[in-house]
Amino acid sequence: MKMLNRRDFGLAMTAAILSPVTTVRADDMDVHIDNFVFQPAELKIRTGTTVTWTNRDDIPHTVVSVGKFRSKTLDTNDRFSFTFTDAGDYKYFCSLHPHMTGMIKVE
Repeated sequence: MKMLNRRDFGLAMTAAILSPVTTVRADDMDVHIDNFVFQPAELKIRTGTTVTWTNRDDIPHTVVSVGKFRSKTLDTNDRFSFTFTDAGDYKYFCSLHPHMTGMIKVE
């Protein structure tokens, strides 16, 4: 392994600092609505992740996080997706069945 002298080290550091940042896409995640439950009930994800909810019940549901996002009414096999661009905790619920709740923790 070759040791860098101060000048070469300085040039390497400058190049590293001035290089454009590459954004790595986070993995997309799925939440299923089944038997009046969001599964999983809590997700921990990175910023940039898209979460897709799929209604597997025979009954309509919604996905609502007050002030953040709101799905249309989802019939059986309908989907709703949201991309989380800001870190934080996102509590959500079904507006038709408020006892149905979930949490997305974005780091």
